Amino acid sequence: MPRRPPDGRRPPRTVSRSQHAAASGNARAVAAGLLDRIEGDGAYANLVLASAELSERDAAVITEMVYGVTRMRRALDHLIDRFVSRPPQLAIRNLLRIGAYQLHMMDTPAYAAVSETVQAAPPRQRGFVNAVLRRVADLQPSWPSEAVRLSYPDWIVEQLGRDLGAADAIGALEQMNRPPEVAARADGYVQDRASQWVAELVAPQPGERVLDLCAGPGGKATALANSSAVVVAADRRRRRASLVAANAARTGVTLAGVVAADGRLPPFRPGAFDRVLVDAPCSGLGVLGRRADARWRVGPDDVAELARLQKELLRAALALVRPGGVVAYSVCTVTAAETSAIDTMVAREFPGAAPVSIVDARWRPHARGGLVLPQDHQTDAMFAVVYKAPGQSSRRLA
Repeated sequence: MPRRPPDGRRPPRTVSRSQHAAASGNARAVAAGLLDRIEGDGAYANLVLASAELSERDAAVITEMVYGVTRMRRALDHLIDRFVSRPPQLAIRNLLRIGAYQLHMMDTPAYAAVSETVQAAPPRQRGFVNAVLRRVADLQPSWPSEAVRLSYPDWIVEQLGRDLGAADAIGALEQMNRPPEVAARADGYVQDRASQWVAELVAPQPGERVLDLCAGPGGKATALANSSAVVVAADRRRRRASLVAANAARTGVTLAGVVAADGRLPPFRPGAFDRVLVDAPCSGLGVLGRRADARWRVGPDDVAELARLQKELLRAALALVRPGGVVAYSVCTVTAAETSAIDTMVAREFPGAAPVSIVDARWRPHARGGLVLPQDHQTDAMFAVVYKAPGQSSRRLA
């Protein structure tokens, strides 16, 4: 089941071509070595790059090649494979991908893209790499499908087409092939703007008791704590709970508690909170621009499994909020199973939980909540829906 990579975990180490290349100064060889680890060892792209010792001169171009080739792997293979008689070894394939990426997606001059990539290849393979890339350089690309052109698995393009409509799906997929914008809050925490907007929807008031049920690594929990609410953060994994505490300390906010606990079986009494946020684990199909390798890790069965988990978390959250309190549900994905179908479950099982209208032009209406697509504001995709629990309470809820 796909999960957000456990921050701080080091990817498997391999010695070798990437380290040797670093000494020789060939950025393409370094990038190819890192790509070998991502595809061959299953390492996460962001962690591989974070652990690499890159020179200041080469860091930007290596990062661009690693993220770009990882995203566009399928399209690049389509350009390459018509010129090879049998599949090359992964190390050579990654060099060919790097060359093709420079030629058709980085606007690198052909002589530089070909010659520098050839120099990065083992001597016995240089003639082969040179011959293939010279033919790729002369190619006018044509694509057998949108999935190949955009470099996504077929099922993602088909699923988003069904759930969003063809135009919105293609717009989202195209935007997620562009480098994401970086946004920082006033306290210095780097967080996508759509995630910041989710915290705004929770709208905690000073002194209210607020629970972030799936809090790691702490972006939304720390944003909620900036409101002077009494915020408790929980996460099933201890490492992620530790990250929440560390990020709270770094941003200078005070959390009432950080708990390592399974959100499906939370260790809190019913009705203990004024507001609960369920920022649920999801397929992450709305952050594929930021997580370059995620499109190759998640599958359709994962969506169904995650939707079951999301329903369990939301059921638990609705039991934790006091009468008249608020529960907010959010996911950084766009599948119907993880968005509108979750809202349908709430309407069926919790008819007294009234949806709160999202009156904010940044969110487009979706089910009884709101949706942000990547192309709307150059952010991650995000779905959110807010419910007010039935009943009254002596505490006033804004």
